[in-house]
Amino acid sequence: MLIGFWRAFRSDELCRLQVEHIQVRTGEGMQLFLPWSKGDRDNQGQTFNAPALARLCPVQAYVDWISLAGIARGPVFRGIDRWGHLGEQGLHPNSVVPLMRAVLQAAGLPSELYSSHSLRRGFATWATRSGWDIKALMQYVGWSDGQSALRYVESTGVFPGQLSALQHISNWPEGLP
Repeated sequence: MLIGFWRAFRSDELCRLQVEHIQVRTGEGMQLFLPWSKGDRDNQGQTFNAPALARLCPVQAYVDWISLAGIARGPVFRGIDRWGHLGEQGLHPNSVVPLMRAVLQAAGLPSELYSSHSLRRGFATWATRSGWDIKALMQYVGWSDGQSALRYVESTGVFPGQLSALQHISNWPEGLP
């Protein structure tokens, strides 16, 4: 989920990440290559950079996951059967929302408020509230149309009120919204 948030990925983009298309530079960040994406009209593929962070780090989460799962090739995110065995096939994009909601519910958050666009919308809202201008946000996420970008930014709504629900989490990072 950290990769999805910090890159504002769609569910299908998360599910198409392949280990052999990711390069990690410890302490700096990681490069993620997707051979095709919705915004890649020429099907040339696109490289995305994700930063290494002190907290809630997508790079460390990725390194920890592939190490723990013993994954050397293929899909980064895979299904797990009812006996806890990791599958070889990539996770289906329709599985992301139920998994995300289960994690949110376990954390005591109102999971029904989240959808397949929540990671993307959450990042866009966080970036805007953190002072990113719309041009920087568009370039980072890959939007070419300002109207598309603005549809993802929450000006008001449920997110600010949800911060109070997060106060019980003792390791909530300083400086994040």
